[in-house]
Amino acid sequence: MRRLLKVFAWLAAIIVVLYGAICIYFYSAQDGMLFPATKFGSAHQYKFDVPFKEYKINAGEDTLSGVLFKADKPTGLIFYLHGNGGTVEDWSIISPLYTMLGYDLFIIDYPGYGKSTGHITNEAKLITELQAAYETVKAGYTDKPTVFMGYSIGTGLAAQLASKNECKQLVLMAPYYSMPDLAKSLYPFLPSAILKYRLETYKYLPKVKAPVTIFHGLDDGLIYYGSSIKLKKHFKATDRLFLLKNQGHNEIQRNPDFQKEIKKVLL
Repeated sequence: MRRLLKVFAWLAAIIVVLYGAICIYFYSAQDGMLFPATKFGSAHQYKFDVPFKEYKINAGEDTLSGVLFKADKPTGLIFYLHGNGGTVEDWSIISPLYTMLGYDLFIIDYPGYGKSTGHITNEAKLITELQAAYETVKAGYTDKPTVFMGYSIGTGLAAQLASKNECKQLVLMAPYYSMPDLAKSLYPFLPSAILKYRLETYKYLPKVKAPVTIFHGLDDGLIYYGSSIKLKKHFKATDRLFLLKNQGHNEIQRNPDFQKEIKKVLL
């Protein structure tokens, strides 16, 4: 009997050690998992087939790189927070959709992405730097409205900025309820206490005075669409949720139903 108890004790100890090692790994690796940055050299030159202006913004410790895609006769500014994969070069493909609707589109690369310097180390610092970038770009649009847009990882960031700044609209594509909620759906065995980034989108929606519009694919295999249904509980009367049939996590902006509705939102 004692031998059996010793075996169970050893097995329990091994399980505890392995679980601890897994938690330590995820804690140390989460920066790279959430923000798998693609980096360019400072000499890299952007080449786009549409009118654009490159920005280098001093945002404290880091210099953030962004590109403004220009409409012929802009009626407003879209400040766009992209997903965790790719850079401005990859996301530039969306620019015609918005410039044809009369908006200048500014896409920023997070610290460590593209030509932006530094690294993402914590949520508060990232928000502070994005706010500095927004204020720099917004200075050229004091007489025009702003629309904040966020895709995937960018949704929680966009919600925070929209809660702090006056805007015409907040548009979220494939948002998460919070990072602990998303982590629970993807890695249910992990304790939320190890997460460095909370990104609690739900806390900021009620603070956004402008209308909020959410788009989420019903076939999203990364951020479950139930996240948006939960966010709906924090809606104002002017806020709306569109669930897109046969739509996964990527390329929402190519979805015909999205394109139909976004025109109504922006015009």
